[in-house]
Amino acid sequence: MKLNKVHHIAIICSHYERSLDFYTRVLGMNIIAEHYRAERMSHKTDLALGNDYVVELFSFPDPPSRLTRPEAAGLRHLAFEVDSVAAAVGELDGMGVPHEDIRVDECTGQPFVFLHDPDGLPIELYERKCAPSQT
Repeated sequence: MKLNKVHHIAIICSHYERSLDFYTRVLGMNIIAEHYRAERMSHKTDLALGNDYVVELFSFPDPPSRLTRPEAAGLRHLAFEVDSVAAAVGELDGMGVPHEDIRVDECTGQPFVFLHDPDGLPIELYERKCAPSQT
């Protein structure tokens, strides 16, 4: 089997408007399509980074909470590449979005930081590795 890329990541949120605001305003995703399914009392919204479809945001009435810690089996976190972690943290601070301290990946030397979406899903912002300069 040859996988081409990750097609999308599906997230079930507990409060649709709050999560939609987080993923669009805080993380800067664009809405591709938004549907309300009355028979299921459920939203389904497709979100993109630039032109790339990335997240499928769902809402359902009273979804059960997920009991998890970063070390529990299952999804550990959702990571996005940024040009500068320090600049991203400055933007988060400007919006009043809490986050952990910037850390450095011991394997790559790249900075990263964690924050949480409105339902506590860990989100990692990971700094893009620049190509070595040619002299």
